[in-house]
Amino acid sequence: MKTIVLRNLPIVAILLMASGLVPTANGQTAKEIINKADEKMRGSTSAITEMTITIVRPKWQREMTLKTWSKGEELSLTLIKSPAKEKGITFLKRYKEIWNWMPSIERTIKLPPSMMMQSWMGTDFTNDDLVRESSTLNDYNQKIVGDSTILGRKCWKLQLDPKPDAPVVWGKLIVFIDQKDYIQLRSEMYDEDGALVNVMNSMDIKELGGKKLAAKMEMIPEENPGNKTVMEITAIEFDKPIDDEFFTTSNMKTIK
Repeated sequence: MKTIVLRNLPIVAILLMASGLVPTANGQTAKEIINKADEKMRGSTSAITEMTITIVRPKWQREMTLKTWSKGEELSLTLIKSPAKEKGITFLKRYKEIWNWMPSIERTIKLPPSMMMQSWMGTDFTNDDLVRESSTLNDYNQKIVGDSTILGRKCWKLQLDPKPDAPVVWGKLIVFIDQKDYIQLRSEMYDEDGALVNVMNSMDIKELGGKKLAAKMEMIPEENPGNKTVMEITAIEFDKPIDDEFFTTSNMKTIK
């Protein structure tokens, strides 16, 4: 990124740069870059994704498969398909509400915001990572803080700071987005004290659902060496029509 000398700039321009509203060399703001990266994964209207998640620990591994239906940022439904012990468990995000259906006890639980930081199904992902109560586009202020190269791809380095009173679990995010295909290749998650908690690396870039995407992501907790959770996308379909009524607490009990 070209170095900009600030001493001759008016204060308004400096404030705009700090907020990420000044366009990059190709005319994009930090917020527009984040939006394009998000759209790569959720599609223009919807996405149906099948994936495998593997929990890796120094002495054991556990694998589960799941399917997720999503529509924009407000609606999503996740179904666990295996192993048998967790089969049929679902998670529903409907606007500002998060629900969990547990078939073993035939009970629907509404998840409070206080649970968003907790582990999702024993993985290194949080509930917020999977059901995405918070929005990187709307709940954070974004700014470009530099350039980097990951997997041989030139990336924007962006810093995301939470807006006041936003329902977020992280004190700060640093993300690296590929400048050619808008693939988020790395994400660093910091707590409110500025300590690095998790790092997510993306890899195995290939054609999925008609788009070039990272098919594999690894979430690595900083305080637990040897631990990680690997998410691999096996199939994805974008922009298939899904009615809003698909995303209901009654449907989460019967979806297969």
